[in-house]
Amino acid sequence: MRLLFLPQNFGMNIHEYQAKEILKSYGVAIQEGVVVDQLENAEAAVKELQDKTGTDWVVVKAQIHAGGRGKGGGVKLAKSMDEAKQRVSDILGMQLITPQTGPEGKKVNKVLIAQDVYYPGASEPKEFYMSVLLDRALGKNVIIYTTEGGMDIEEVAETHPDKIHKEWIDPATGLLPFQARKIAFNLGLSGNGMKEMVRFVSALYKAYEQTDSSLFEINPVLKTSDDKIIAVDAKVNLDDNALFRHKNLADLRDESEEDPTEVEAKKFNLNYVKLDGNVGCMVNGAGLAMATMDIIKLSGGDPANFLDVGGTASAETVEAGFRIILKDPNVKAILINIFGGIVRCDRVAQGVVDAYKNIGDIRVPIIVRLQGTNAEEAKKIIDESGLEVHSAILLQEAADAVKHVLS
Repeated sequence: MRLLFLPQNFGMNIHEYQAKEILKSYGVAIQEGVVVDQLENAEAAVKELQDKTGTDWVVVKAQIHAGGRGKGGGVKLAKSMDEAKQRVSDILGMQLITPQTGPEGKKVNKVLIAQDVYYPGASEPKEFYMSVLLDRALGKNVIIYTTEGGMDIEEVAETHPDKIHKEWIDPATGLLPFQARKIAFNLGLSGNGMKEMVRFVSALYKAYEQTDSSLFEINPVLKTSDDKIIAVDAKVNLDDNALFRHKNLADLRDESEEDPTEVEAKKFNLNYVKLDGNVGCMVNGAGLAMATMDIIKLSGGDPANFLDVGGTASAETVEAGFRIILKDPNVKAILINIFGGIVRCDRVAQGVVDAYKNIGDIRVPIIVRLQGTNAEEAKKIIDESGLEVHSAILLQEAADAVKHVLS
């Protein structure tokens, strides 16, 4: 479950059960569980969990890369073996629709059979929310937390922002003991509960830092009736740029949970994010990509994607970019906007012409704006190619061309 003010992350998401294994390896107490992908393995998984934890009741939890699973019917309590097997049967293979999946939903290929941690005891259990992420404006990591954890956390963020606490961590010192104690105090804890929360926060921050993550989000963090502090759910987003240092974490990628076109783009080292518009973009450089998306909006269109081919665009990457953009049936035009600094514009122009000929039967208008090294030569290559490609050098020319083809 994501707070509304948290940024979207384009790193690598992993499943809850994988996130919990990472947390556990750093000393974070978790809700134990066993993952299964076939109904016939459910009974053995329940018995394994019962032997490990002594639990009688279990919770069956759909494993998809989206929050709001409980509201969508993807999290169910089971009070017996027969009920557990029925829950697994109901959830495994279902098309789960949540506020974060969109109307198409996501197919559930795995479920986590987890221990029921809401057992009776001396006091009522309490749910908190906690996340760790980077505050880019301040250049510091921040721990965001509140006493109002659970399924309605977005509503809390909107209606009661005063209940949201933030603790910034100086990168020169890391998390200091007094900060962990401050967090536990602000959550209203005392005694053993406070000690357990201090331990929990310290271990959580260590896990976040040492895995080079973009986001750790625990909702809920549960204080059990006997004052244990447990991560009942876990969302982790790993920084793609740091995965070369963590081969074991890179292996956790589940491509079946990702957009197929984004998976294909990664194979060609293209930075691609699908959007909902009608104009495909192919650009070199993230800053130029953002400016290009603004141009499209000002010209009356909507960007259909973010696609950065990088500073060394070649005929191969241009062709791969074309093919990926054209997979989107909503695309009505394509704008290629390249600044020739490292790469020569004439080389990109020839790549565009070659890609056009190789793909064939491209039925949407293509506007190519090339500026920088050999831009005039590049325009000549495009203009003399005989293809249905509109060339431009100035940014305004490209904007006018987009407006024209969409009208």
